[in-house]
Amino acid sequence: MKSLKNVVWLLLPVVLCSFNLSAQNKNDKKNKDAVADTVKKAPAKTGITDKIKGSAKSEGLFTLYLDTAKGTMQLYIKKDQLGKEFIYQSFSMGGPTSLFLNQNMIRTTWVFKIKKSYDKLEFSQVNTNFWYDPANAVSKAADVDVAESVFYADKIVAEDAGGYLVAVDGLFLSDKLDQVKPILPPTVPPGAVFNLGNLNAGKSKYSNLRSYPNNTDVVVDLAYDNPAPLNGGGKDITDARYTRVRMQHSFLEMPKNDFRPRFDDPRVGYFSQEVDNLTTVKVADYKDVINRWNLVKKDPSAAVSEPVEPIVWWVENSTPVEYRQTIVEAGEKWNEAFEKAGFKNAVVMKIMPDTASWDPADIRYNVIRWVSSPYPQYGAIGPSFVNPRTGQILGADITVEWRSGSSTPVFDDLFNSAPSADAPEKLLTDIKGKAHFCSMATELKAQYAAGMSMAEMMGAGSSEIKEMHKQFLYYLILHEMGHTLGLNHNMKASIMLSPAEVNNKEITHKIGLQGSVMDYPAINVSNDRSKQGDYYTTKVGPYDIWAIQFGYTPFAPSEEKNGIDKILSRSTDPQLAFGNDADDMRSPGNGIDPRVMINDMSNDMITYAKDRFILVNTMMGKLKDKYSKPGQSYAELRNRYGLLVNQRVIMANGVSRYIGGVYVDRSFIGQNSPNKPFTVVPKEKQKKAMEVLSTYVFAPNAYAADSYLFPYMQMQRRGFNFFGSPEDYKPQSTALGVHQTILAQFFHPTTLTRINNSGLYGNTYSVAEVLNDLTKAIFDADLKTSVNLYRENLQTEYVKGLSNVVNALPAAGYDNASKAAAYNALKKIKTSLATAASPDEQTKAHRAYISFMIEKALAVK
Repeated sequence: MKSLKNVVWLLLPVVLCSFNLSAQNKNDKKNKDAVADTVKKAPAKTGITDKIKGSAKSEGLFTLYLDTAKGTMQLYIKKDQLGKEFIYQSFSMGGPTSLFLNQNMIRTTWVFKIKKSYDKLEFSQVNTNFWYDPANAVSKAADVDVAESVFYADKIVAEDAGGYLVAVDGLFLSDKLDQVKPILPPTVPPGAVFNLGNLNAGKSKYSNLRSYPNNTDVVVDLAYDNPAPLNGGGKDITDARYTRVRMQHSFLEMPKNDFRPRFDDPRVGYFSQEVDNLTTVKVADYKDVINRWNLVKKDPSAAVSEPVEPIVWWVENSTPVEYRQTIVEAGEKWNEAFEKAGFKNAVVMKIMPDTASWDPADIRYNVIRWVSSPYPQYGAIGPSFVNPRTGQILGADITVEWRSGSSTPVFDDLFNSAPSADAPEKLLTDIKGKAHFCSMATELKAQYAAGMSMAEMMGAGSSEIKEMHKQFLYYLILHEMGHTLGLNHNMKASIMLSPAEVNNKEITHKIGLQGSVMDYPAINVSNDRSKQGDYYTTKVGPYDIWAIQFGYTPFAPSEEKNGIDKILSRSTDPQLAFGNDADDMRSPGNGIDPRVMINDMSNDMITYAKDRFILVNTMMGKLKDKYSKPGQSYAELRNRYGLLVNQRVIMANGVSRYIGGVYVDRSFIGQNSPNKPFTVVPKEKQKKAMEVLSTYVFAPNAYAADSYLFPYMQMQRRGFNFFGSPEDYKPQSTALGVHQTILAQFFHPTTLTRINNSGLYGNTYSVAEVLNDLTKAIFDADLKTSVNLYRENLQTEYVKGLSNVVNALPAAGYDNASKAAAYNALKKIKTSLATAASPDEQTKAHRAYISFMIEKALAVK
C-alpha cells in the first residue's frame, strides 16, 4: 500500500502538469483569438492627412498648419531636420514702448535643434559660448558641465515616412521662446514701470504666418491680464488691465556658405559674439567673432569688385517723401569705405514703392522705416541679427522716430531735477538685461534743435537751416547704418580736429568733421558766423574706412593673419582713435578717458566748451524776441530755453571729466606707440577745466543772462496738465540740476579713488587740491556779500557731498585719502564762514545751516 501510495504521489505532479499544460494551451488560444479580434476591431492609425483637415498650409523651411476654425497650429518637422542646428530670432512688432516692445525691435537670437525622444519631440537651445580645438584631446570632453536647455517638448501627433507633426500652441502662444514680460530686478520698485501682468493663452492668437525655403515666421498676438495694475502706463496703453503684444518668431536655416568668421580685436569696435576658448592656457586667447555681412567678390582677382550679393536697403514707404532721396544719398556714402576694402557698390539703396507686394516685416528685406510712437524709447535704432556661430549678419532694420528725424525742435522739460544722461541705458539694462542701447538720435536731436535755435538767433536764413537739417539726417542715417554693418560706437572720434579746423570746410569735406560717424557729437556751431563750417559731418570718417577695411577686406586663408595685422598696425594714427560705450564717461564714475565722451567736439574740448558757454549766454539775451510770437503761448519760448540750458549741462559734463582723467592707449606691444597705456591728463589741463567750471557753472553770475526770461516761462495749458502742482517756473531747480550733475562726478568714489591712484604714476593734482579749488569756486566769490539762491543750493549740495564722503561706510568705496581731503575741506569751509559777512537775514540763515551741517558731519563718530 505504501508503495502504491508513493506511485500515486509520484504520478500526481505529472497529471497536474498535463492538466496545466492543457489549460494553458486553451488560454493561449483564447488570448490569440482575443488579440485577433482586437486587431480586427481596432481603427486604423490616424495619419497626418486626417490631423490637418480644415487647416491652412504654409510650406517652407518648416511647414505650418493653422486650423482655420479653432485657431490652433501644428508644425511639421522633416526627419532629416532632426539634430540639425537652426537659428531662432525674435522681434517685437508692437507693444508698450516703455518696455522696449516697439515695432520691429530686434530682440533675442540663439541656435536651437530638434530631436526625437520616445514619443515626443524636444526643442533645445544650443550653447554657442565655447570653442574647443579639435587637435586637443580635451575637445573630447566638449560641453561637459554645460547644462542642456529644453525649452519645449510635446507628443508627436502623427507621423509619416517623411516626418512628424507636433502641436505648437504651447510654443508660440507663450513666453517659452522669448521672455516678453520683463523680470524686473529688486532695484525697480513695484509700480515704477508698466507691468504687463500674466499671459493669457486663451486670449492670445496667431496674427500672420510666413514660410519660405530658408525661414519660417510666426507672428502672434500675446494677451496679458493684470487685474490690479499699479502703473496705468501712458496714453499708448488703452487699458492697463488688458494688453496685447505682437511678437514675431522666426526660425532660420543655418547658412550654407563659405563664410569665414573674423576674430575681434580691442583696437577697433565691432559688435561680436563672445566665444571662450576652453582648450588654451594663453592669456586673453578668445575666439570672439565680429558681426559682419557675407560679402564675396564677383571677381576675386580684381582689386575692387562688385559683390556677388550686395547689402540692399529699402527705404520704406512710411518715410516722408521729402526725406527719401537724402536717406538714399546718405546710405550710399558708406560705399567709400567699402571701396577701400575691395568692394564696389557694396551698399545698394532702393525706395519701396507704394505698390510693393512684399511685407516690410519679412526678414529677407532690410528696411529703413519711419514711425511715430506715442512714447518712443529711442530716436532711431539700427540693430541687426546674426548667426551666433559665425557672426554673419543675416538681416537688419533701421527705425527712425518721426520726432527725432523731423526738423521740428522738441525738448521735454528735463530740468526740474538733476538730469540723468544715462537714463535710457539704465532702464534698458534693468528691463532687458542688455548693456548696449543706442540713444544717439535722442542726443543728436537735442543738439540739432539747440543748434538750429542758436543759428536762427544769429541770423541764419531758411536755406541754411534746411542744409543743417540735411546734414543732420545724413549723420543720423550714416550712424544707424554703421550699426547694421557691425560697428559699435566710437565716442572718441570727435577729437580728430582742433577747434579752428572743425570750421574749415576744405578739411571737413575731405576727411570729415570727426574720425567716425559712430560718435555722439555736439553740433558744430561757430560763435563767428563768417567762419561757420559744417554743422555735422556728411561722410564716413578715417576710422570708419579703416574699421570697414578690418572687417570686410577679403583675404586668402594663408594671407589673412598678415593682412589683418597690417591693417590693425595703423591703430596708433590719431585719426583712428577709438573708444566705445564701455569706456565713455557720460555717467558719473564711468570710464577714465575724458576724450571718450558724448556731445563733445574737437581735440580741445575745454576751449570748445568755453566758446559754447559764451555763445549760450549771448543767445539767452535774444531768446525772448525771437521766440515770442503773436497769437501763440509761451510754450515755444520755454522749449527753446530748455534746449540752451541743456547745452550748458552737456558742456559742463564734458569739461568736468578732464579733472582726474586718464588718457587710454590700447595699442599692442610692438606698435611703437608714443603713449603709455595710461597717461594722466596734465595738471595744467585739469586746472584749466576747473577754471571754466568756476566761471561758467559755479560763479554767482553764471545764470544772470537768464533772469529776465523767468516770468515768461509758462507752459501751455492743456486740460488739467499741471493739476496738483503749481505752474510757475522753478529757476533754482534748473541751476540745481546742472550743479548736481557735475558734483555727482566729483564726489563719485571711483573719481576720487582714481585721482589718488593716478598720483602714483604721474598725477600731481591731488584730491585735497581738487577739493580746495572746488571750495574756492563755490564759496570765495560771495564770502563778503549776500549769497544768491543758486549759490545757496550749490554750497549746500557741496557740503552734503563732503559730509557723505567723510561719514561713508566702507562699502561706499571711498579710500582713506579721499575721506581725509573731504574732512580738511569741511574744516576750511567752517573757518572761512566764521569771518564771512552776512548782510541779509537769508544769507545769515543759509550760513548758519551750512555751519550746522558741518558740525554734525564732523561730530559723527
